[in-house]
Parts: sequence; C-alpha cells; structure tokens
Amino acid sequence: MATRVCKPTPDDLLEDTGSGLDYGTRPDRMLGDITPVDRFFIRSHAPTPMIDPATWALSVDGDGVRQPISYTYDDLCHRFPLRSMVRTIECAGNRRVLLGEELGQPFEGTQWGRGAISTAEWTGVRLRDLLEPTGVTAVACEVMAESLDAIRARRPLPLAKALADDTIVAIAMNGELLPPDHGFPARLLVSGLLGAASIKWLGRLEVSEQPLHVPWNTEDYVLIGPEHPADGPGRGLAITALGISTLVELPWPARLQPGPQIIRGRAFAGENRVSEVQYRIDEGPWRPAEITSAGSPGVWTRWQFAWSPDPGEHLLRVRAADDRGRLQPGSTPWNELGYMHESVLAHPVHVAREAPTP
Repeated sequence: MATRVCKPTPDDLLEDTGSGLDYGTRPDRMLGDITPVDRFFIRSHAPTPMIDPATWALSVDGDGVRQPISYTYDDLCHRFPLRSMVRTIECAGNRRVLLGEELGQPFEGTQWGRGAISTAEWTGVRLRDLLEPTGVTAVACEVMAESLDAIRARRPLPLAKALADDTIVAIAMNGELLPPDHGFPARLLVSGLLGAASIKWLGRLEVSEQPLHVPWNTEDYVLIGPEHPADGPGRGLAITALGISTLVELPWPARLQPGPQIIRGRAFAGENRVSEVQYRIDEGPWRPAEITSAGSPGVWTRWQFAWSPDPGEHLLRVRAADDRGRLQPGSTPWNELGYMHESVLAHPVHVAREAPTP
C-alpha cells in the first residue's frame, strides 16, 4: 500500500503496520526521554491533510457556550500565553498483535507491535484559555474536538479534563512547529488518556450540555466483551484513561552477546505515575530495576538493570506498579477490538555462545 504520510518512514526507525498510515516507534531506537520527530509513532485515520495556516481557523461553538468564537493561527501564536510540557501519547491499540498471540486469536485493526507510544515536549495554549471567552454554561459537560482530516475524526472529552491545566492546543513539538503528520497547524494534547483523545489537525471544538455520541466513543475505541457491558448507546465501555505497561528497548526477539550489559526500557501508567519497576529472568525471582528517569502522571518512566546472561534461550519479564498501588497484570481479558493490552510480556532473548579462542 502506498504511503500516505509526509515524513520518511525508514525501517531502521519506524515499524510499518501495513496500513499505509500507521508507523510505530522501534523500541531499540529509543534514546532519551524525548522521542525525536523522525521516530515518533504515527497514527492516522486518513491521509495527512495539507493545511494552510493563513486560512485555517479553530471554531468553538455548541449549546454549552454563550458566545461562539473563532480563532486564527495568529491568535494561538500571539494572543495567549504559551505553555510547554513533556507528555507521552499511547494508542489504545498498542501491542494488539501481542494480545492476539497471548489469546491465540488475531484481531482486526491496526497491527501494532510495541511501538504505538512516544513522548515529546508539546507547546501550546491551555484549552481552558480558549474556552473562557466563550462563556461556558454552568451545565456544560463535554467538549468534542473535531479533526480536519478526510473523515473528521472526533471524540468527546469530559469538561473537567478539558479544563485541566495540562490539556493544551499544541502548535509546536520538540521546540519546532508541529510537523504535518503530527497535527499541523494545531492539535489537542490530552495528558494520560488514550491517543485518540489528542485529536490532530484540529478544526472545531464543540461544547455540549449533554453527552455526545460519535463512532469514536460508541463503535471504536470501546471495550466490547463479556467483562465490558455496553454503556448507553455504545457497543461497549468507552476507553478513557490508559492502563500500565512496560517496554524493553530490545528487538523482538532479541539477540545478545554474552557478558555484562545494561538492559533498558520504559514504563507508562497513563494518568498515574510509575512508582516501581521489577524484572525477572526466566523462572528466577522478581528483582527491582533502577529507575533512571522518574516520570510523572502522563509521562513515561525510564529504567535499567545490569545482566550478565549465560548463552542460550531466555525469557525476560518486566512489570511496573503505579502510585495508586496497581501492579501490571499477568494477562489481559479478551475484548473484540484488541484494545488495552497490559500483560507482562515474556520477551524472548537469545544469547550467543562465546566464540572459541583462536
């Protein structure tokens, strides 16, 4: 399938899911806390639109405002205070392929491995600063962001989350203007929720006095299954906050040389903070990993441990706990669309035998 994104997608940086739109970050190409733009994962529902900022406008309307308003790109750049924050974005379908392998059943949808997660520094205007001039009504309950892509992707957000201090309309990423694939000229950035809440190519904000129901919270991005009863008109429970997961910065499967080395990775707990990371080699005991870059709510945590593996086949497991006392589970219940995989992964590692001395 022909590529329908703008930035290069080389195999040594990004994993091709086969959709022509969606590319994951290669875990073994992650470096610091921040993911560079060239390897930040791409998730899109339609080809990247090319938008002229000179004619672009962001409208704010709906029955939940007293005075509808429209903002220009210049308004966002110069009329309001700008805030910068580091935040992690993860797609709710991350690790869908691995969930299918765990349950012995493939799932439809974007065939994500482990790479639908990345972190950037985002700069923009607080959403509440854009809503304030409209006179949000006392009974308003949701704000729905709508995209300017071909299918008008849209998803409601609880008003309390829309007004949060770290919910912004971003115009820059890692100190530069938003690239086209990541939402230029403006995108929503919602801390700790599934990636679909952070709508790209923002064109409209609808403030509503009643709950809004669209395909993105009734048919897709919902948990459908025996453990997830239908919620109102939705086929299942709409996904909001993300769970807890860990990521080892090695290929899958991994091939290592024998001898002392450092194994590194990341852990993420959505709206919560990762408080502890543990690792286990084969059937050995769980041991604490060293947290080298402590995250915060909405930001991943980096960890590492030293390992001097014996030659042969090994399974490496890593799990995390968050500041609410929740431990990463050993399994994930089935759901029809293959979302929210949180299971502790058994990462296969082959350690080569030492070459004979000449």
